[in-house]
Amino acid sequence: MLSLSKQLYRASKSITVAVELLRQAQHDVLFFFICGLLLLLFVTLASTATAQVANDNIENRRRLLLEETITSTSTGCTVQRSCVDERLTGKCIEYHNDQWFEFTPKAAGRYYVNIGGQKCRDVRGVQLVVLTGQPCQPATYRVLSCTSLGTQDDVFVTLDSLRAGQPYLLDVDGYLKDYCQFTLQVSQTAAGMPVSYFPPSPTRLLPTASRVVELSWTLPDSLARIPDFRVMRREIHQYRSTEVRRVPVRRDTYGRAETSYAVADTLPGPGIYDYQVVTSRAENGPAAARLRQWWYAYGTAATMPLPGTTPARDVVELPLRKYPARARLSVVVTDPASGRVLLAQQLINQPGNLRQGQLPIRRWQEAGLEKISVEITCHPVRGDFFTDRLLLNLPPPAARP
Repeated sequence: MLSLSKQLYRASKSITVAVELLRQAQHDVLFFFICGLLLLLFVTLASTATAQVANDNIENRRRLLLEETITSTSTGCTVQRSCVDERLTGKCIEYHNDQWFEFTPKAAGRYYVNIGGQKCRDVRGVQLVVLTGQPCQPATYRVLSCTSLGTQDDVFVTLDSLRAGQPYLLDVDGYLKDYCQFTLQVSQTAAGMPVSYFPPSPTRLLPTASRVVELSWTLPDSLARIPDFRVMRREIHQYRSTEVRRVPVRRDTYGRAETSYAVADTLPGPGIYDYQVVTSRAENGPAAARLRQWWYAYGTAATMPLPGTTPARDVVELPLRKYPARARLSVVVTDPASGRVLLAQQLINQPGNLRQGQLPIRRWQEAGLEKISVEITCHPVRGDFFTDRLLLNLPPPAARP
């Protein structure tokens, strides 16, 4: 395949010769008509030449140097089906327009894959698979990491315990068939935010009737030297997260950091919102760490099922998996109109028990209720208790045969 510069050079030479011949013919109308056609041909050739990167195929994979930042695009890329196996990555990735890179560390240790500068057709961003094995021999692959971003934030993926001299394959694809331009770097320094889960699962979604949400988190001793926290917010349809608050670490007269923090934020309007509390990186300090993440549904979004889910009509699902394992939970359900207590129960949180968070609602539906208020007070094994207040919409009862 000719390089882009050679293709454009040959095209420009052809156009120059054709134009000179037409000048000699001195047919003005024909001259300008054919010039237009040649110009269109030139633009089409240039577009075609840039439509597909050379490392679209694994045999032409691009070798990455440590700390080198490259720019690439997934537009025009295709999939070598014989070189991938979606059974190795499960639901993490659906190959659509992938391209290949390779990195061989000279020293063993921890490395970061920094992904930034995303400019995508959709919101979704790129996805990354890191693996070892013989190129285009899926039977030999061992997947080290599979990440679907779901946003266009600048993020990093941590790769621990890489071995010196071991080649690692990096496969980058557009998430859910998105087309993206992006930068890629393998570094010993993390850049951006740690990757987060996306999209939110129904058990992690917190419906709220109030525009004001309260966020609380704890600073672990291992990160006591950080300067501050970044509170990030993104509505599910937005491309990137926005820093809505920067909270400095409070210290006593001896320089010891306080551990508990809380802030309130006002939602700008109805929608599903992703909140993250991320540490800032001090000079020569550890990589940014995400301390907590919440998904809030406000307004009409609180009544809408997430894509790919079918809510049961005779139960509502409480988001108990967001709470620590073995935490003592107090759940109080009330009628928001009258304040009457409909249910009160105590339980020990078992994240593996999916049925624990299911509330039977048929009797409330039959009583004509359309909403319920739920107050969940969490007493973790360690740390202070906190309370979440939810307003849940009851689905209409299923039609009886």
